[in-house]
Amino acid sequence: MSVKINLITEITKDYDVIIAGAGPVGCVIAERLASELGWKVLLLDKRHHIAGNCFDTKHESGVLIHRYGPHYFRTNKEELLNYLSRFTEWIPGNYIVKSSVGGELFPFPINLLTLRQFFKNPSLTADEASALLEEKREHIESPANSEEFVLSRVGKDMYESFYLGYTKKQWDIHPKDLAPSVCGRIPVRLNEDERYVDHKYQVTPAAGFTQMFNNMISNPNIDVMLDTDYAAIKNTLKPKFATVYTGQIDEFFDFKLGKLPWRSLEFEFKEENTEFVQPCVQINYPNEHGYTRTVEIKHVTGQQHPHTVISYEYPRAEGDPYYPIPREVNAALYDKYKILADEATEKENVYFCGRLAEYKYFNTDEVIERAFHTFNLIKNRYEH
Repeated sequence: MSVKINLITEITKDYDVIIAGAGPVGCVIAERLASELGWKVLLLDKRHHIAGNCFDTKHESGVLIHRYGPHYFRTNKEELLNYLSRFTEWIPGNYIVKSSVGGELFPFPINLLTLRQFFKNPSLTADEASALLEEKREHIESPANSEEFVLSRVGKDMYESFYLGYTKKQWDIHPKDLAPSVCGRIPVRLNEDERYVDHKYQVTPAAGFTQMFNNMISNPNIDVMLDTDYAAIKNTLKPKFATVYTGQIDEFFDFKLGKLPWRSLEFEFKEENTEFVQPCVQINYPNEHGYTRTVEIKHVTGQQHPHTVISYEYPRAEGDPYYPIPREVNAALYDKYKILADEATEKENVYFCGRLAEYKYFNTDEVIERAFHTFNLIKNRYEH
């Protein structure tokens, strides 16, 4: 059953806190401040919806889609799952990804099944796979970039088949010019576990992410204003206690030190007159097509529908910010903005939280933990 949030179109009262951005960070902090401290919260978003990039919605076909790319919720922390369980029921997360290489679909991330298929040895054991990778890998003790990192783990053949093309497409930067952490996020397993991630809890909200966040901010202490850019009101509307800013940190400071670069994405959604098209939720295309991956989110949502929708994901240089580009020069520029942000926190009670505000890629569970951290900072500052 859908819970209505308090949507407003004009500001007619004073607020204890203003939160710029109604994505996961904004919703969690709003809920905590409203429920635990009883504060009056104004939650803004420049988009026409809540939930940020976790926004899911019905396609014109009636199929539920993830509008801004697939979100695979996972966590090892029971307390985080318990918190979110106040606002949603769960279904198991069926997070299986394959990579299309040479006309074949391989389990990805690389695991024992991938290695057996790639090296055409169906009886390969874990010990034999370990010895094979030791033979194939390049012995680079301290990888300085993503190329060296992958070469040091799986060697040239698998690097060129699974990583090189995908990384160049995704970032428009050669892996040798990207930090090791870019490809370092992807595990290599010597077992038959072909799940995309290996966290203890892998689930998805039964009614979708948007409904979960909608339930989270249904507290009467929270007013929600959409289609509203924080920049338009920040000089005229002042909260009693604090402001939480979840947008781009350089934009908050009018780009005075320069612009932080981002990679963007463009999505194409195609309806298919069949129940399923793909064997799993996601197929990566490292070496073919202009898109990096196709996603059939029905594999995860559990939705029963005679049709399906496939999303095609195209990396772009311009557009909404999705991925901070992990290069030393960008990290150095962010550090300069971070000094300004810390000053704004100390002097003006403005708190910066989230992927855009911290110029760091976070998974959904990680960004919710960042929200808890920021909530506690605010609570400890004012609860006396």
